[in-house]
Amino acid sequence: MPINVPNQITLLRLVLAIVFFAVMGQYSQRQPRSWLLDIGLVTFVIAAATDYLDGYYARKHNQVTSLGRILDPFVDKVLVCGAFIFLAGPGFCGDDGENATGLRPWMVVVVLGRELLVTGLRGFSESRGVAYGAEFIGKAKMWVQSITVGALLLIVARYGSNGPQAAVIIKTLFVWLTVVVTSASLVTYLMKSRGLLLEAHQA
Repeated sequence: MPINVPNQITLLRLVLAIVFFAVMGQYSQRQPRSWLLDIGLVTFVIAAATDYLDGYYARKHNQVTSLGRILDPFVDKVLVCGAFIFLAGPGFCGDDGENATGLRPWMVVVVLGRELLVTGLRGFSESRGVAYGAEFIGKAKMWVQSITVGALLLIVARYGSNGPQAAVIIKTLFVWLTVVVTSASLVTYLMKSRGLLLEAHQA
């Protein structure tokens, strides 16, 4: 069975994610090469943009498929969660041990935990025959996370660990905005699933 255009675009996003991870794996804050971050930024932006493109094309041409409903959010999670793992990792830590992005490991745990829990809730809901479509805050969360990744790459590439006070403030704002929106998204999906969870608990 041939793969339709939206799913081809989604698979392209997965390939771009792999390229992005390969580039990030070569970066070290101890011997910073800003051009690696520039390549990573361009790759990530193109990959993130395809998230809108595949969905738009699928809806416009009535090509929404079961494969796409599974593949699209999976690739989104691989791209975004992988990006945060690399940004909070040792590659972005300087000689003093401080991470140049301002991210902390617990923040990445929040991002990963939200994705794992919502994926589980979606699978449980749909196994009961209840549709589990994306909420607006879920889509907003994706875009906030993506913009944060792009902003961190750009700022670290230009200013490294320190930079002007404005750059530090912008990094901090984006990081905490991501934590807040991600947490709010998790609460929203838990509230959405409370009926099914209560039903399962009483069964």
